[in-house]
Amino acid sequence: MNFAAASVIVFLIIILGMGVWVGLGLFGVGILPLMIFKSMPTEKLLAQVTWNTMTSTELLALPLFIFMAEILYRTKLSSSLFHGLSPWTTWLPGRLLHINILGCTLFAAISGSSAATTATVGRITLSELFARKYDKDIAMGSLAGAGTLGFLIPPSTIMIIYGVLAQESILKLFIAGVIPGLCLSGSYMLYLGILAKMKPEIVGEQEGTVTWKDRFVALKHLGPVLFLILSVLGTMYGGIASPTEAAAVGVFGAFLVGALQRSLNWENFKTAIMGAARTTSMVGLIIAGAVFLSTAMGFLGIPRFVAQQIGALNLGPFALICVLIVFYGILGCVLEGMSSIVMTLSITLPLVTSVGYSPIWFGVFVVLVVEMAQITPPVGFNLFVIQGLTGESLGRIAKAALPFFFIMIFFTLLIAIFPDIVMFLPDHVVLRG
Repeated sequence: MNFAAASVIVFLIIILGMGVWVGLGLFGVGILPLMIFKSMPTEKLLAQVTWNTMTSTELLALPLFIFMAEILYRTKLSSSLFHGLSPWTTWLPGRLLHINILGCTLFAAISGSSAATTATVGRITLSELFARKYDKDIAMGSLAGAGTLGFLIPPSTIMIIYGVLAQESILKLFIAGVIPGLCLSGSYMLYLGILAKMKPEIVGEQEGTVTWKDRFVALKHLGPVLFLILSVLGTMYGGIASPTEAAAVGVFGAFLVGALQRSLNWENFKTAIMGAARTTSMVGLIIAGAVFLSTAMGFLGIPRFVAQQIGALNLGPFALICVLIVFYGILGCVLEGMSSIVMTLSITLPLVTSVGYSPIWFGVFVVLVVEMAQITPPVGFNLFVIQGLTGESLGRIAKAALPFFFIMIFFTLLIAIFPDIVMFLPDHVVLRG
């Protein structure tokens, strides 16, 4: 193995194993090999890379979408979603179990965060499902799986980060996630429907008779969600606003929803600001550290070395994707998903594009593997969110989420075989923004 590459791996294990913050650890892992193997002004490179990365205009959308999610978490949107969707699920096999999937799909279209989607939807759905005697494991597992859609269905914070690092259009990445997001959501619902037919005991108590009038009246509860989706996605794809401007529109819309629902007081507002500031700072530090590490690895020749080693294996496109799924799956067990992506992108992106896949396609792929990391212990964020909501053990929640993890693997392999699932909209829709 290339000695520089080996040193980076050793430094990474030591520094992160010491419990150093991921962002600072990435800086350290980049600085040490440069000081040892290269005679260059490392401090000047550090300052230049950090400044260039953090002053990117595309990154402005990130804190705004995070702030929007923080505000919405403190409104009555979760209650609105439940009451708006529940009458429409009574005829489906599995009935109210589908609310987790449908609620997360809708909320994902106004929130770029997987954890925020899981927390907001689960605040009311889990208690309602438990009260109606629905199977606890299926309820928790479906929420864990569906909550990951917050990263795939636009707007997505991970796609913004990927777009900045890979220098790809964020709008194209957003629109590329639409069909895969809806298909994955449909796959979850299909699984729940088949499971409910095979095991009727997982379905709870039957609600009273629901008429079509009841269903259409319930739609009024979905008004705030549909308003926000139209505000954010409509302005972006209509060419009215850039992703950053659409994020600002979304924040204003979230304020409006909170004001109309009388759920956003001064204390909630301050908490939302502090939550957004903490999350943005954490993400920003990780991005800056990862970009510097990628730059350092470029100077050390590590991406070229790794590419040559993998190229010598003569892997076909599909085999390479299978290897990357296993690789990111292992990383996801020990690292938060976003960290594993930004640390490895400088190596994996050239490999994937060299076998014929589009960088836009790879953006959706990495989102899917990050989603897997969200529900794999011991660092799966969605598992911790559900543990906070239910008090159940992490092991039980992870086991409940396992079927949805396998569905994600299957779906990732499916888009590798049929890349047009991802590329159809980016290739055929003319974007004005």
